[in-house]
Amino acid sequence: MLEKPEHIFDRTAQWRALAQFVDRAGQRPQFGVVSGRRRQGKTYLLESLAAASGGFYFGATEATEADSLSQLGAQLTTYLDLPAPLRFTNWREAVDYLFAEPRLRTVPVVIDEFPFLSKASPSLPSILQSAIDRTAIPREGPSLLICGSAQSVMGNLLAGQAPLRGRANLELRLRPFDHWTAAQYWGISDPKLAAMVHAIVGGTPAYREYVSGDCPVDRDDFDDWVVRTVLNPATPLFLEARYQLAEEVTDHRETGLYPSVLAAIATGSNTRGGIASAVGRKSSDLTHYLNVLEDTGLITRAQDAFRSGRSTYRIAEPLITFHQTIARTELGPLETGRARQVWERKQPQFLAQVLGPHFEALCRSYTEIAPAQLFGGLPSQVQSGVVTDHIHRTQIEVDVVAFEAPEPGKPRRVLVLGEAKWGKVLGIRHVERLRRARDLLAERGYDTRDTTLACYSGAGFEAGLDGSGERVKLIGLEDLYTPT
Repeated sequence: MLEKPEHIFDRTAQWRALAQFVDRAGQRPQFGVVSGRRRQGKTYLLESLAAASGGFYFGATEATEADSLSQLGAQLTTYLDLPAPLRFTNWREAVDYLFAEPRLRTVPVVIDEFPFLSKASPSLPSILQSAIDRTAIPREGPSLLICGSAQSVMGNLLAGQAPLRGRANLELRLRPFDHWTAAQYWGISDPKLAAMVHAIVGGTPAYREYVSGDCPVDRDDFDDWVVRTVLNPATPLFLEARYQLAEEVTDHRETGLYPSVLAAIATGSNTRGGIASAVGRKSSDLTHYLNVLEDTGLITRAQDAFRSGRSTYRIAEPLITFHQTIARTELGPLETGRARQVWERKQPQFLAQVLGPHFEALCRSYTEIAPAQLFGGLPSQVQSGVVTDHIHRTQIEVDVVAFEAPEPGKPRRVLVLGEAKWGKVLGIRHVERLRRARDLLAERGYDTRDTTLACYSGAGFEAGLDGSGERVKLIGLEDLYTPT
C-alpha cells in the first residue's frame, strides 16, 4: 500500500482509503467520489496521491466546455508523452478515451473540481455512467476519482435517481480537523487557547496558511493575534467568510437575504420564527433560502432532543459565525485600521455569541465519540434539548443530551444530560437543574436510571462538587483536549 507522504498532516484514515483504491487499479474498473467543503485540503491530498502513484491528475477550472476539453487534451498529451496533441470535440470522446487508453488502467485518474465541468456540461454525469456501465462486463477500465467542493452538486451525484447512483465503490468526504487535531496542527498545547482559536478558524487546514502560519504564542497574545490576522484587511482570512458565501451560494434570488439569515443565526435567532423576525420576513418566505444554505453545507439543522418538530439552525463554519457576529457591521472601521478598537468593543459579543455556543458544540462533539466506559454506554445520538417543567412553569435547557441506540419495545435510554458553560464556574445548582430535568424525563417514560449528569466548564468547578452517590462527571478543558 502507498505510504502517506510526510508533508500530509493527519488524514491517515483518508489516505488509507485512497491507497486501497490505488492498490486495486488494474484489477478492475473503479469509480470514486471525494468531496468536502472548500479549504479542507482535498486538492493537496489528491495531487499527492497522483504524484506518489504515478497517476494522472486534472484540475478543472471555471471555463466553457470547449476550453475544459482543450485543457484536458493538453495535459493528457503531456502525461502520456504523445507525439501529437489530443483534441476532443465533446465529453463523450474524452471519456471514451480515458476508459480505453491502456496506460491509464493501472494508475488512478483524478478529475478535480468536477462541478465546474458538470455546470458547463450537464450531460457529463450521464456520459460517465454510460462508460462505467460498459466496463462492467469486460471488467476493463480506469480507476477514476472525481472530486469537488460544491456540496449542492457533489451531494446529489450519488443520490436518488442521479445517473451515477450505485456506481461508486469509494465515497470519501474530507471534513475539517476535530478540535484536538486542529490544536496539534496549529501547534497549540494550551487547551484554553486552543478552544479560543478553534472558535474562530475551526478545523479548516488552509486557514493557517492564510495567516502565513501566524499563531498566538499564549493567551496574552490572543487579542493581538485576532487584530493582526482575522480582523486585518491585509490577510486573506479577512475576506474568507464573504468569499465562502459567494462561492457556495450561486442562487441569484435576493442575494442580500443570505448574509442576513446567517447574521440572525450567528447572533442567537436560530429558530425559523426567530430568523424570520430578525430579517423582517414571514417564516414561509425563508424556506428556499434556508434550504439553499443547508444544501451547501453552510448551516445545519439540529432537532430538539425532546420536542419533535422543533429544530434550530447552526452555522457549520466557525469563521462565518465570527464574521457575522464581529466583523460584518464593522467593515468601515476595520478597513481604515481601527481593528483594535473594534475588537475591544466586541469582546462581550465574542464571549456570548461565538465562544459560548462554540464551547457547547465542542462538548457535544466530545460526548459523541466518548468510549462506552466514560458514560456507561456508547452514545448513538448527541443533541441539545429543552425539558418543560409544567409545575414550575419553566423550561430547562440541556446543552448536551446523549442517547444510547434505541431498542425495540424498550424506553429510550438517556446516557448523558449535560450543562456546558465557557465562562462560568459550575456548582451544585447546575447539578440540581440537571437532576430536575432527569426526573421530569423519567416521568415522561425515558430510561434515566443510570443517566450521567455531566458538567462541562471552561472556568472550573466549585470546591466539593460531587455526585453525592449519583453518576456526576466534571469535564474541563483538559478533558476535552485529551483524545478519548
